[in-house]
Amino acid sequence: MENVKHLWQKPLPRRKFLGLSAAAAGGAALLGRLTPLTGVPRAEAADQSEEKIIPTSCVHNCGGRCYLRAHVRDNVVVRFSSDQEGPDSPELPQARACLRGRAQRQRLYHPDRLKYPMKRVGKRGEGKFERISWEEALDTIARELTRIRDTYGNEAIYLNYATGIYGQISQAWITPAFGGALKRFFNMFGGFLEYYNTYSTACYSFTAPYTYGSVEGVSPDNLLYSKLIVLFADNTAETRLGGANYHYYLRQAKEKGARIIVVDPRYTDTAANVADEWIPIRPTTDNALLAALAYVIIMENLHDQAFLDKYCLGFDEEHMPPGVPPGNSYKSYVLGLGEDKTPKTPEWAEAITGVPRDTIIKLARQIATIKPCCLIQGWGWQRHAYGEQPVRGLPVLAAMTGNIGIKGGGPGLYYSGQGVSVAWMPAGENPVKAAIPCFMWTEAIERGHELTAADGVRGVDRLPTDIKVVWNYASNTLINQHADVNRTAQILVDETKCELIVVHDVFLTPSARFADILLPDVTHFEREDIVTFGSGIGYAIYYQKVVDPPHECRSVYWVCSELAKRLGFGDRYTEGKTEEDWLRYIVEETRKANPDFPTFEEFRRRGIYKVVPKEPIIPYKKQIEDPVNNPFKTPSGKIEIFSPRLWAMNKPKEIPAIPKYVPAWEGPEDPLREKYPLQCIGPHYKRRVHSTFDNVPWMEEAARQELWINPEDAAKRGIKNGDRVKVFNDRGATITYAKVTPRIMPGVVALPQGAWWTPGPDGVDTRGCINVLTKYHPTPLARGNPQHTNLVEVVKL
Repeated sequence: MENVKHLWQKPLPRRKFLGLSAAAAGGAALLGRLTPLTGVPRAEAADQSEEKIIPTSCVHNCGGRCYLRAHVRDNVVVRFSSDQEGPDSPELPQARACLRGRAQRQRLYHPDRLKYPMKRVGKRGEGKFERISWEEALDTIARELTRIRDTYGNEAIYLNYATGIYGQISQAWITPAFGGALKRFFNMFGGFLEYYNTYSTACYSFTAPYTYGSVEGVSPDNLLYSKLIVLFADNTAETRLGGANYHYYLRQAKEKGARIIVVDPRYTDTAANVADEWIPIRPTTDNALLAALAYVIIMENLHDQAFLDKYCLGFDEEHMPPGVPPGNSYKSYVLGLGEDKTPKTPEWAEAITGVPRDTIIKLARQIATIKPCCLIQGWGWQRHAYGEQPVRGLPVLAAMTGNIGIKGGGPGLYYSGQGVSVAWMPAGENPVKAAIPCFMWTEAIERGHELTAADGVRGVDRLPTDIKVVWNYASNTLINQHADVNRTAQILVDETKCELIVVHDVFLTPSARFADILLPDVTHFEREDIVTFGSGIGYAIYYQKVVDPPHECRSVYWVCSELAKRLGFGDRYTEGKTEEDWLRYIVEETRKANPDFPTFEEFRRRGIYKVVPKEPIIPYKKQIEDPVNNPFKTPSGKIEIFSPRLWAMNKPKEIPAIPKYVPAWEGPEDPLREKYPLQCIGPHYKRRVHSTFDNVPWMEEAARQELWINPEDAAKRGIKNGDRVKVFNDRGATITYAKVTPRIMPGVVALPQGAWWTPGPDGVDTRGCINVLTKYHPTPLARGNPQHTNLVEVVKL
């Protein structure tokens, strides 16, 4: 970062910027290093030109998409401003950008932008590349794709999990429901191995349907009708902080008088901003708290028995499916009448969770008596060893208190949004039917041919081959965002396993260092596309091309079109259309379903289209009001607190039929704590969108990478605020700064996820990348990522 800062402190006048750029364009090949772009051009250099204001957007996976206005003079962005369309009111909030959106100029003009296609000349992962022409890059890729397809089949081709770019053409996140240029290309090439799940929500999206049959959360405007809001592991002030995003509605609810309680190991920005009460809890122990809350509610007869009798399966012994032995209902588990004979008392939970007995009793009484109560579960708590359990646990409290299907209440899930439906660039159908959990792709490189449906493979009984090609577009999951970086690196450097890695990105990220062929991408300010977002309102944004791409950067549509030509289906792929032609097609298709959607010219001119809903989304309202005609989409038609499908799996220790507290490996009860006594979590950080923006100097100044550690734990280790510390376990070590703060509970440390893996000569990371500490160990049901389940030690350097 010092080198980047050095460059940033010396912005170049535009004339010199252009001169150096031209010289670099004709420069020599790169070997072992990357020549920098020439730095952020000074705004003053373009002061004499007329300023244009061009609609654009943020397109990253922050949980929002905010409207930006690029102020451009002489093909140079001199600043970004944000949404000024229409009134700014609770009914129609402006989609204003956060600190990251307003720092986009530093990313756009970053001196380390990739400029040319390159090929690897050192060992994989060394980051040594040589400049090549686009012709050589594309010819090589086309030749290798053909060879590998013909040798191993299309199932050997994997498009890695990616969320760096959203857009109806340039979408990086590939799902069956989405289209886009990359997916269209590979479908026409014969298909590719798909993934399901996400790194954000694997346990959530996989497990919630076992309770409700579907996944339906409240829209955030529903909070305006709540009297009590309890946030479990939800930190919208950092993860959803844009203008029209979820935290805006939380603030509005607070101003309307709602009481807000935050349950989280950290005193988060959300807790500091809106909470009446913060309840710290040890990571991975949430189900012990939920069970104890249920215990208090039952023992004090505060539960809504009529609701449970009418809508739920498996709360008590009187409402169990036939054939299940007594003692397996949720109530029996809570009261200690089941197999473990342990009542889930507040005292029992205090010893596990660290939450005091009296606090548990008080919280239970509030949840049971203040109505409507909205229980929100964030996604952080399900990224742990048994992350399926809290996903199913919180809805039980929502059912016990009769808050499902009513305005201001909720089903105990995450939010949904109002949304605007927009068509896609059509991608067709993938001829390959096989899919794997996205977290298991490294295992599919090592032993894909052994993976079966029992391992989570979908679409086929067994994968026919290992992964031999990884296409990594706008993704840092190839190394940085995946668990256990050192393990992943060992797999990737072996060229006999994965035979081709193509990376298409804007920077030489830690993932890009493992490319065989490295392609320079344009930023979203250098092409046009459409994005959508759903919150309390729904909206779509047309982002125009703001400036010309530098050097030889090319869009994903251009790359796919050129490859398609070489592979013999270019005309079929493009249909003779430019990117603008496809955007016109998308708007026309959208208008067929929604005649109120603006015309292409109007949408492009205005930049944003907003839809104001009449009512908030109240999930399962129809099921509650008329259950006979609107049963839940579960096999029983009821809310399945006891799941017969999970019972049939016959794995009660790790996949119980009712939500239970399952002690986690590397949790607070693991004997490994004698060696590594601190639980380490990796929260999202307001300075980054996952790993995007990690190299932006303004973000480093706003919030540097640092480890939160409680004063009690710091004192034991002689650590003071600002000290350099090493965090380590058997999987790896990383160096960062210490932030000594009572905002995290004793026994827990927090290292924000997303810092770029930067190993020193000894292999120790020097940037604070948490994934040198995390473990590759898929969760038992969803096979999701447990990246908040880590035991570590910390020492002062």
